[in-house]
Amino acid sequence: MARLDVTETFHSIMFPGHMHTKDSLNYATNFEFQDTDTVIVTYPKSGTTWMQEIITLVLSKGDPTIAQTQPNWARAPWLEQYYCDDVLKASNGPRVITTHLPYHLLAPALQNSKAKVIYVARNLKDVSVSYYHFHKMANFLPNPGTFSNFLNHFLKGAVHYGSWFDHVKGWTSHAKDIQNFLYIEYEEMCQDLQGSVQKVSGFLQCPLTEDELNLAQKHCSFNSMKENAMVNYTLIPQEIIDHSKGKFMRKGKVGDWRNTFTEEQSGLVDDVYSSQMTDSSLLFKWECLEKTVRPLMSFNTSESHTPRTVLA
Repeated sequence: MARLDVTETFHSIMFPGHMHTKDSLNYATNFEFQDTDTVIVTYPKSGTTWMQEIITLVLSKGDPTIAQTQPNWARAPWLEQYYCDDVLKASNGPRVITTHLPYHLLAPALQNSKAKVIYVARNLKDVSVSYYHFHKMANFLPNPGTFSNFLNHFLKGAVHYGSWFDHVKGWTSHAKDIQNFLYIEYEEMCQDLQGSVQKVSGFLQCPLTEDELNLAQKHCSFNSMKENAMVNYTLIPQEIIDHSKGKFMRKGKVGDWRNTFTEEQSGLVDDVYSSQMTDSSLLFKWECLEKTVRPLMSFNTSESHTPRTVLA
């Protein structure tokens, strides 16, 4: 299924036709979640692959065998992509599912579900730079032109998968409507990977010993993933992703946007961000900070050990 030049428009949002069809998108929005499902939700280039790897290693108690022998799209398929149904039918045990869909499209399917939802968010400036570079190498995405041109489209939400603002606000503002919800930031994962792995293992009710935690942390580090063909997308043919134009796992740093943005562009994003996020209490880190420990804030004050809605 090539369709590299095809764009599917679904509920006014553009999707790459290479992996998305009207049928696959309808399948996603009408999906029957199981209470044992774990759902990774992200806007593109926000830590999706990283969270797939963390969950794989948590569930395997730090054993890297699965992470090093099965492609991430087979372990945690994208719900809205055409192959998902076949992968899930062939899977055994609890399912891990990935999606880039906005909240309003999945809300009906998630209603009354006890599926565990993990939302990974990343600061707007680093996302825009990472997404721009991915457009340059992904032949199923439009040519981005200059970064200035791409940034203007990105800020308007006129890119594939829609608006970053709508996506982040949609999921986080409805966190209380999801029975089991964990919010985690890409910057937090960079700053304290071990703490992030522990947080995920706790949310999934899959405790790790100290040795298992150390193994999981080792194999989901950026350097380890960068060399792992099961996650670095080097298995994808050149005609689909042109690896001569860049690497899927490029830098993985917080604040790298400074190497691309002009001062004027940074000011523009600050202004748009301030305008768009007035109704959100989210605070993003724009720079790499020293390691700190942040308390968890829960919407559920019960002392029960069952998963709950958590914003951290």
